[in-house]
Amino acid sequence: MTSADWLASRLTGFDSSGIRRIFDLAAGMTSPINLSIGQPDFDVPDAVKQAAIEAIQKGRNGYSQTQGIPALREALLAQIQAQYGTHEDRSLLITSGTSGALVLAMLAMVNPGDEVIFFDPYFVMYPALIRLAGGVPVAIDTYPDFRIDPAQVAERITPRTKLILINSPSNPTGVVAGANELKQLAELAWQHNLALISDEIYRGFVYDETFVSPVQYYPETLVIDGFSKSHGMTGWRVGWAHGPQSIIEAMGRLQQFTFVCAPQPAQWAGVAALHRNMNEYCLQYKRKRDRVIEGLRDHYQLIAPGGAFYVFPKVPWGTSQQFVEAAIANQLLVIPGNVFSRRDSHFRISYAASDHMIDRGIEVLRRMAIEGPP
Repeated sequence: MTSADWLASRLTGFDSSGIRRIFDLAAGMTSPINLSIGQPDFDVPDAVKQAAIEAIQKGRNGYSQTQGIPALREALLAQIQAQYGTHEDRSLLITSGTSGALVLAMLAMVNPGDEVIFFDPYFVMYPALIRLAGGVPVAIDTYPDFRIDPAQVAERITPRTKLILINSPSNPTGVVAGANELKQLAELAWQHNLALISDEIYRGFVYDETFVSPVQYYPETLVIDGFSKSHGMTGWRVGWAHGPQSIIEAMGRLQQFTFVCAPQPAQWAGVAALHRNMNEYCLQYKRKRDRVIEGLRDHYQLIAPGGAFYVFPKVPWGTSQQFVEAAIANQLLVIPGNVFSRRDSHFRISYAASDHMIDRGIEVLRRMAIEGPP
């Protein structure tokens, strides 16, 4: 027997080797064209940094309440009520990042054997977290246009279905769910007494239309959100969840025995972040999106994303893994699509990068499409 024999079987659902390998390669390259990182390339606003510094200097360095500091919770609830109206059963919890919120939600809601519907391509954590809670991942294919088909969802609902998980704008496709799609999903959730979780971490990056949340159609929706993408605060680990009080209270109990709380100085920074308008970055990223689409549309099959900061083109030859291997040989770092999907036909570009970096990447990708496989 070795120490590996002590590992729990639940870890078989966690395979981060695809993305980890890309990050490891990036660390070893002298001048990589890095279009792989799923985080903003702009810095945290100065006022937000200063708020964290002041919190630290004032001694606000201990545990906060598990639910989060009142100043942040009250400010967020006021924003939510202004957007969706007052809903007596809606409560809010500050979490250790949106990933922490997703972990708590799955553990709070999913029993062993429960089925969880989500959409392929998907954020890499979804199937792993469903399995962690003992649930059964049910992925619904959305190729080739990455739109949700409520009729397909209806066909996959069984007596074991517990919840539907949606991410809009989407990682990795950047596609934004439309109001009609969300309304029909909400109707299905209501008809079948299903929970609906909406991962809205990219809601600050919507380019061509108004963002729509399923909360507008289904007040019982559990929403996951945070500061990581909107304010460049990925390392600060401050997210939040808002939804039915019973669910939020259960997630709070779990947080008390796991993460304890989000970092207190970063929560005070979050209060300042709520007062910082970030629309300028949304406009910058819209221009970056257009730059990528214009540069690749003649050589790649792709869906123009309406949000987030990703493009998910189809590989012009080979599998996504083969194509990405060739890209790496050209100093270009992108993520193979099989990290986010049961298919192996696309790859993810992150345009959260400088225009110079984006242009270098476009040049390599155009050349690879023209020249074909090595």
